[in-house]
Amino acid sequence: MRLALFDLDNTLLAGDSDHAWGEFLCQRGLVDVDTYRARNDAFYQDYLDGKLDVHAYQNFCQEILGRREMAELQRWHDEFMREHIEPLVLAKGEALLRRHLEAGDRVAIVTATNRFITGPIAARLGVETLLATECEMVDGRYTGRLTDIPCFQEGKVQRIERWLAENEQTLEGSYFYSDSRNDLPLLERVSHPVAVDPDPTLRRIAEERGWQIISLR
Repeated sequence: MRLALFDLDNTLLAGDSDHAWGEFLCQRGLVDVDTYRARNDAFYQDYLDGKLDVHAYQNFCQEILGRREMAELQRWHDEFMREHIEPLVLAKGEALLRRHLEAGDRVAIVTATNRFITGPIAARLGVETLLATECEMVDGRYTGRLTDIPCFQEGKVQRIERWLAENEQTLEGSYFYSDSRNDLPLLERVSHPVAVDPDPTLRRIAEERGWQIISLR
């Protein structure tokens, strides 16, 4: 079965769900607004610049998960989905997912954003297979710490390779859709790399290498 892999943020969504979650927390007054927003914005800029310290960022954004009960976190996420994510869902992205599913392809979202944020988004998009950065849980509660290999840059390749081995799949004939320079390691591994509304660095590289460039906006 052919694989169709998708980045999530700024690819299937018209924005970044990770950064949007931080904004949601600030707007609700659930964190120290000025301090949290400044750090959230700084981490996001580092991501755009291709120099994010993913461990430092995950420690920052997962910390609040370890201080709250699951029921409360779920209520927050329900509001987040309605108010912040639904407006970002791209109709052309949903149509592209459908085309791959109707063609009999195995569709997966591969994202650096953590599973707490992205699990419900993948479900909303009708995608069953999600590789995301993982949140440690103990006794049914988040600890606020990262676990496993972050699904970021070369980590996406490591996570995909492990998933391929576990599922007896290969990358033969595979597609990967992404907007970001951070995804070059995985884009270079698939049969059909596709740059989606790419950042300037990825656009330049895609043009140099003759990769397909599309817009879902």
